[in-house]
Amino acid sequence: MGRRPLRCAARGWAVAAAQGTRPVRQHPAGDLLSGARGFLEPDGLDIIILRELTGGLYFGEPKTIIDLGNGQKRAIDTQVYDTYEIERIARVGFELARKRRNKVTSSEKRNVMKSGVLWHEVVTDLHKREYSDVKLEHQLADACGMQLVRWPKQFDVIVCDNLFGDMLSDVAAMLTGSLGMLPSASLGEVDARTKKRSGLYEPVHGSAPDIAGKGVANPIAMVASFAMALRYSLGMTKEADLVEQAIAAALAKRLRTPDIQSEGMTLVGTAQMGEAIVGEMARLATAAA
Repeated sequence: MGRRPLRCAARGWAVAAAQGTRPVRQHPAGDLLSGARGFLEPDGLDIIILRELTGGLYFGEPKTIIDLGNGQKRAIDTQVYDTYEIERIARVGFELARKRRNKVTSSEKRNVMKSGVLWHEVVTDLHKREYSDVKLEHQLADACGMQLVRWPKQFDVIVCDNLFGDMLSDVAAMLTGSLGMLPSASLGEVDARTKKRSGLYEPVHGSAPDIAGKGVANPIAMVASFAMALRYSLGMTKEADLVEQAIAAALAKRLRTPDIQSEGMTLVGTAQMGEAIVGEMARLATAAA
């Protein structure tokens, strides 16, 4: 596939061809959760951020700190992308958009970065060749961050490199109220034989050792990551819908873990929130039977 080995990123999912997928979904009770309460309608926010995971600034060489003498040092990081790396994640973005609202926003910094110039060129060419039915727009990464806060519902699928994907997905997390609400996936290419896609599924947030064992962690990102696994790797769309509906139903009952707690809500711990979601899944499954 190219000169660099493919790696599993710490905060994404990566297998054969790596792309980090981070859905940003605001639930029906989202007006009570969002850090941007004054700017959003109560519900309907549904964005996927595709972050390239195996190239770019995080893995480019040279990467070093040089001692220049006289108490001076120089730090070097290298932003590097090949055509195939950009094309493969852009292709995933277009394919996802076809199954959603048919719009892709490609985000880079072509005004100051040569990698951004190539990114823009490759995405544009791929769109013209294979995906002209999908609406494509380009936004500079800093402007994209501003627009995520100003008018998030303009977005459907956002495709960006490793660095900007890391930053933009964390910005978008606050549209849901907390990193504890945001699932993610590192997806491999579809297997030609099984027609299934391998993936590593995990919450966007880290392990948070400072609250380990206290029963206050928000389990929603983990549960929602499982729903993504059902959807993207196992092809169990109905089951994935059921899990996501159960999360929304639990939130609609005004249950909140400490990270999303607000006035008038019922404060619950990790176990209670998990039990509430499981209970809603059982109720919804029975109703659908």
